[in-house]
Amino acid sequence: MKSITIGQYYAVDSPIHRLDPRVKLFATLVFIVALFLAQTPAAFGLAIVFLAFYVHISKVPLRYILRGLKPVLFLLIISVLFNLLLTKGEVVFSIWKIQITREGIIFSAFMAVRLIMLIIGASMMTYTTTPNQLTDGLEKSFGFLSKIHVPVHEIAMMMSIALRFIPILTEETDKIMKAQMARGADFESGRLIRRVMNMIPLLVPLFISAIRRAGDLSLAMEARCYHGGEGRTKMRPLRYKAADYIAYAVILLFLAGMILLKVFHI
Repeated sequence: MKSITIGQYYAVDSPIHRLDPRVKLFATLVFIVALFLAQTPAAFGLAIVFLAFYVHISKVPLRYILRGLKPVLFLLIISVLFNLLLTKGEVVFSIWKIQITREGIIFSAFMAVRLIMLIIGASMMTYTTTPNQLTDGLEKSFGFLSKIHVPVHEIAMMMSIALRFIPILTEETDKIMKAQMARGADFESGRLIRRVMNMIPLLVPLFISAIRRAGDLSLAMEARCYHGGEGRTKMRPLRYKAADYIAYAVILLFLAGMILLKVFHI
């Protein structure tokens, strides 16, 4: 459970950490769009260079980032295997009814790289942005939607609370698992159905703990007279600095490069 780092904030002083959260939200959105535009090795190379530069100046250790891939490694392997075995084309290897094609190898390789970069790129936003900053950035970026009665503040608050609960529930799961193992519970041996049944002693107290924490949080917010974002002021209002405009320029240049590579099939 300690390997789950996705959604957690990594406290360090870096140029990325000091950027306005709206810039990082925009960068994450652009990077996700750019990954789906990428179809050639050159496009993937540009995306890798951009992400490597982003990670380097963020000062978040690469080992810490890669550790966050462990929880999704199984799903990543399954998706790659399915595309490797089910994509039709020029057969390069065949055994019994299993055929591996040249197109399948290329497509599965691109998919693996795309998924890994997608997870890392999206995680970098939470590694370098506190939940409070993320809430303020979301509310400020999508504040115009409040004019059509979209509850922007409430949506941003829910996302912030959800991110805060990830490390708390991870720690709670680890404690419950160790307590159940001390009582003789076995979560690793047996067949799949048996393993699922063995998870019940873990899931029941975890759900009860999550519901109890949610109830305590709602009572605390009501006790502090919380009634949404109407009329609320910010302790640290968001203001763009010179570094934020430079970051916007770099992001737009990256997007323009990805679009050109897509248009000219480079």
